[in-house]
Amino acid sequence: MRAHARKSATGGVATLVRRAPLRGLRDRILHELGMDIVSGRYPEQAILPVETDIPARFGASRTIIREAVNALAAKGLVEARARTGTRVLPRQYWTLFDADVLAWHFAAGPDAAFLRSLAEIRVCVELEAAALAAIRRTDEQVERMMMAVGDMGSAETTELFAAADLEFHSLVADASANPFMASINALVRVALAAAFTMSSPVEDPASKRVTVERHRRIAQAIRDGNAQAAREAMQAVIWEGFERAEARAK
Repeated sequence: MRAHARKSATGGVATLVRRAPLRGLRDRILHELGMDIVSGRYPEQAILPVETDIPARFGASRTIIREAVNALAAKGLVEARARTGTRVLPRQYWTLFDADVLAWHFAAGPDAAFLRSLAEIRVCVELEAAALAAIRRTDEQVERMMMAVGDMGSAETTELFAAADLEFHSLVADASANPFMASINALVRVALAAAFTMSSPVEDPASKRVTVERHRRIAQAIRDGNAQAAREAMQAVIWEGFERAEARAK
């Protein structure tokens, strides 16, 4: 992954999503082992050296190591068995909506397949969120969407643009008046923050203008009560953002 993309992704998580700082040795071990697994240092089916290398690496007691491993197990990354040890589970068992797991993916440098999967789940959810928002939105919500679009247009840094982008999509989810839509948006907030940072077009004025205008079309379709136009405009925004992020992830 290019250095620019890696820096942008990790910066997006740190800047846009205020996560609690690591507290104590247990949290540091959880973070570093999570990164090791997501990055492939410990690949699927690998046995974690919880009795040998890991205690020596961190200078931690077995109790603290066990607590960190239990936290990884709760996220679906590992499974501990009495005779075979602690094994890294296949990716399909991982809780990808977990904020830590998402953050580890972007910190490690997401590949194109991961970014495409994120775009696909966004299409499944955000197109209908936009359509419902066109039916259920309030005037205040539309006004706030337009303000977020204006903030995107005036943003001069990647971080400011991505923050306004994230605010816009959160407003659309809220305007759908469907609590599940809003909940899913909250679950993937870490991923969206990093993805929007990766796909920010601030460094290309022409691309920035196009992106801002496409977001404006979503807001206008929602304002006008045009559900189909809102879907189509949202789809264009999602795939355009994916293409920029994909190019920067190579």
